Amino acid sequence: MIREATIKDAARIAEIDVNSCRYAYKGIVSDECLFKDLSVEGRVPSVERWINEKFFEIYVYEDSDTGLIKGMMGIGECGDEDKKQSFELHFIYVDPEYVRAGIGSEMLKLFESKGKEKGFSEFVVWVLEENQMGRNFYEKNGYRTDGKDKIFKRWNKREIRYVKK
Repeated sequence: MIREATIKDAARIAEIDVNSCRYAYKGIVSDECLFKDLSVEGRVPSVERWINEKFFEIYVYEDSDTGLIKGMMGIGECGDEDKKQSFELHFIYVDPEYVRAGIGSEMLKLFESKGKEKGFSEFVVWVLEENQMGRNFYEKNGYRTDGKDKIFKRWNKREIRYVKK
């Protein structure tokens, strides 16, 4: 089941964030960034702030049988100047133990459904250019690059924008 995150979920969300970054970006982002600079303890305050300040709508995928949170995402209005009428998937991560189990696809469908409920017809996500696994996922789900790129400052890596209409 996918539900809105609560403050009680912050530590698990931070854990998924860190473990997923280490899994998805190994060989793309330096080990120093992934293993020295990035920590669960360091991410918890950010996650708590996201939940408390409602900067993003945060959702978690919770296993109905075990209650274990296996994935999370942050969604909301697009921050790009040229896409003010679009809905953005700001981040989505699945615990590496549960990758390729359909969790990401379910969360992506909910993202699009929530956007449509709010009147949006265009969906945006930014993906690290070198993240072929992520790019394949979005392309499989109907997203296409639109030629826009930017530098993701946290890791000084190029991101490319994917759009679905």
